[in-house]
Amino acid sequence: MNKVFVDSNLWLYAFIEGQDATKHTKAKLLLQNSQDIIIVSNQVISEVSVNLLRKAKIDENALQSIIQSFYQKYQVIPLLENNFISASDLRVRYQFSYWDSLIVAIALQEKCSILYSEDLNHQQKINDLTILNPFLV
Repeated sequence: MNKVFVDSNLWLYAFIEGQDATKHTKAKLLLQNSQDIIIVSNQVISEVSVNLLRKAKIDENALQSIIQSFYQKYQVIPLLENNFISASDLRVRYQFSYWDSLIVAIALQEKCSILYSEDLNHQQKINDLTILNPFLV
């Protein structure tokens, strides 16, 4: 079984129906049908939470249920000092944004084979990690 990291943009497409029907369906199927170990960081949970409150106008009870489901169903990795240092190195080397570099740092640390993201370069390889935009495959 492989480990995969799922970026916040895919979670948002899966949770919010009204923005893009095709992306909503693909993201939801990717998450529901995955046979892999899905990794997220607490950064992703924060980004998803703030956007669900802002864009989807969900209430606090629904948000709390979503947060609890992240911790029950997936492997949640906290950000630590070494992640910020690694992210800084990745920003310099690959010119990633601050937030994207933290996501890549966690995916590498956890030895994920795939990072699903709409925001990064599709099919880019970093060590044994492959970045894939599931909307392009």
